Amino acid sequence: MTTSLTAQDAYRRKLTSAHDAVRLVQDGETIVVPTGVGEPPSLLEALSERRRELHGVAVEQIIPFRTFDYYDPETVDHVRHTAYFYGGPTRPGGQAGWIPYRPNYFTEMPSLIREGLFPCDVVFAMASEMDEHGYFSISLSTDYTMAAIEKARCVVLEVNPRVPYAYGECHVHVDQVAAVVEDDRPLTTVGLPEIGPVQQAIGAYVADLIPDGATIQIGFGAIPDAVVMQLTDRKDLGVHTEMIGDGILSLVEAGVVTNRLKNLLPGRSVATFALGSERLYSWMHRNRALEMHPVDFTNDPYVVGGIDDMHTINATVEIDFIGQCCSESMGWMPYSGTGGQSDFVRAANRSKGGKSFIVTPSTAKGDTISRIVPTLKPGAHVSTSKNDVNYVVTEYGVAQLRGKTNQERCRALIDIAHPKFREELGIKAQEMRIL
Repeated sequence: MTTSLTAQDAYRRKLTSAHDAVRLVQDGETIVVPTGVGEPPSLLEALSERRRELHGVAVEQIIPFRTFDYYDPETVDHVRHTAYFYGGPTRPGGQAGWIPYRPNYFTEMPSLIREGLFPCDVVFAMASEMDEHGYFSISLSTDYTMAAIEKARCVVLEVNPRVPYAYGECHVHVDQVAAVVEDDRPLTTVGLPEIGPVQQAIGAYVADLIPDGATIQIGFGAIPDAVVMQLTDRKDLGVHTEMIGDGILSLVEAGVVTNRLKNLLPGRSVATFALGSERLYSWMHRNRALEMHPVDFTNDPYVVGGIDDMHTINATVEIDFIGQCCSESMGWMPYSGTGGQSDFVRAANRSKGGKSFIVTPSTAKGDTISRIVPTLKPGAHVSTSKNDVNYVVTEYGVAQLRGKTNQERCRALIDIAHPKFREELGIKAQEMRIL
């Protein structure tokens, strides 16, 4: 192991500008970038400026948050983005066809990278400041990034003093790094979403089914956060999730989350990426009550399924009479990606006392469209299968589907549809010979 002095010397030798660091990228290579907040803006800006000098380079990532100039259909032969999951900046390109998508389960991404099924030559990632032993923390997006760092020919870190130094399996030594750049701009922040009466009603139904001592996984969005806000009277909740956000932080600060009863890493909340406020990032810094781990640990259904009373909450776009959930497209048109929804649904089904919740408002577009439908739209991407779905919740109630027949499922789902659509759905179910 290098000494502290040697680590500092190595850091100084490797410190360079973003403009010079991107010259390490060679034609035909694939750059892997972490999820969301962990994306390194100065490196991606420098890559954008240099993109016309390169040929056949790909940048691959889940959920980008910032818009970079390399998102450009005119220069895709030079630098092209490939999505593991579409976000706001990349969705238009995905829907127009010039940003391709790699289907995946979030939990399997590290193995796909290690096995070479997902290419990885270079890693650009944001990191904390180096500690006295020469280690950086990839705290904001550990996810698939740690596997990519193991696999890559070249690793470039963008060190930002605002990035928390977290604990867990999220550390990279300076000896593993080819170049370091520095940047101190504010991190991307996301506040709690606006919660209306529909989200509040759904949240109340779910919260009523989460007991004291449960371990929770919360997805992103108004409905999952509405659930969180109605758990403030619970005791000894645990957290094992993919995303740590301000909703969970509010439960920690209220004393609701203790992790005391968890049978996997008791006493510690576990996540693979962070998305929230500066307050959240500050709380993460050197906090022994939190560990950030790669996604093949946090989302593995066999690992998470071993946690007793695992309760998972995720949203969907549309669900059909037999329980197929489309959570990532509008018909054939891509919108996001599979992410970790299927991972956690399967995990909760394996858990002793566990429950998985798929949550959705009953309608869309001002109550003109039912989200409970006879069949999914043509080309819809099935995110959670009929064999995995368990509890489905709208503002009109709860449908428990696992173990039920197609007829029982259909009746239960129509019962929680918006009242204006129930008669129409019932007629269609008869035409389909389900009811």
